[in-house]
Amino acid sequence: MDRRLRFEYADISLLGGREENQDRVAVAAAAGDQSALLVVVDGMGGHADGARAAQLALTTIVDAFTHNTQPLLDPVGFLHLTLGRAHEEVVRLGMPLPLEQRPRATCAVCLVQQQASWWAHVGDSRLYHVRQGALLGRSRDHSHVELLLREGLINAEQAQNHPMRNYVECCLGGDPILPDMSITTRRPLSAQDVLLVCSDGLWGTLKDEEIATGIGAAGSLREKLQALGERAVRRAGKGSDNTSAAALRWLGD
Repeated sequence: MDRRLRFEYADISLLGGREENQDRVAVAAAAGDQSALLVVVDGMGGHADGARAAQLALTTIVDAFTHNTQPLLDPVGFLHLTLGRAHEEVVRLGMPLPLEQRPRATCAVCLVQQQASWWAHVGDSRLYHVRQGALLGRSRDHSHVELLLREGLINAEQAQNHPMRNYVECCLGGDPILPDMSITTRRPLSAQDVLLVCSDGLWGTLKDEEIATGIGAAGSLREKLQALGERAVRRAGKGSDNTSAAALRWLGD
């Protein structure tokens, strides 16, 4: 039985209005294309070595994936252990520094295998699941603003402009204590579904519906992702953040 995945993928990482790109993004396919991994890591501004933290976390996650037998027997366990290992590596990087100055990063990871996806994220890097141009689901940030949104105390438009929208409640690195992680169980896929992982530079100025319609329609995935990233940067203006994303369109069996 041929268990190879059939998929199209693309990734972008735009500098925006910053002097340094502290985002890192990757798409990894296992030997034989039995599974694939999308990863985006956002080095947190205001902390030392954000770019190094992001690169270290990305390398740790991708290496763990490529050195495991595919397809993974325990996707949830893999994601939990691998994000924990990435956190430990970033913590170790910052140990010589005072706690408040240590490098930190947020991340989002999407594993695709066996006609399904599994998600994991820490902080406000996001995952999206789009079907026929409509949003089927997205991750929920580890942030105070997301809590207000879930409780119905603010609406989506107010969340986009909230003064605390850039504050996250957990991340990789910094405090050695393991951060909160959101890890999903199996999410079934249908042919032509699109999965997206992205840093807050992408979703910060775009509505969820814009992202879904921008990435979910037929056509070149790379062109659509590039156009979406450029729109986010353009709308944010001179102060635009690093804007990074990886997307995968599952083509079915």
